[in-house]
Amino acid sequence: MALKKEVRIDQIQVTGGFKKIGVRESTVISEGSDADGWTEVSRSAHRKVLTPDADVSGEPTEVQDVANLVWTDELKASWSSYVDGLEP
Repeated sequence: MALKKEVRIDQIQVTGGFKKIGVRESTVISEGSDADGWTEVSRSAHRKVLTPDADVSGEPTEVQDVANLVWTDELKASWSSYVDGLEP
């Protein structure tokens, strides 16, 4: 029996007024073969939140597409003003 590891995005969520993007990646370990089928033996999840000032160029295409859709220039400027106001 062989093992295979797959990492895939299984959830993208946009929340709040600043349209933060939550990304959940699942890592699935399966045992088996292409001929006999695969049985999942382990699953873990990792979450991260991206804000409008994030560089998404290294993210998967589907995350980039969501960011480009919801993060308008106006929203990015508003986020920047908000963050600047937080600094002492």
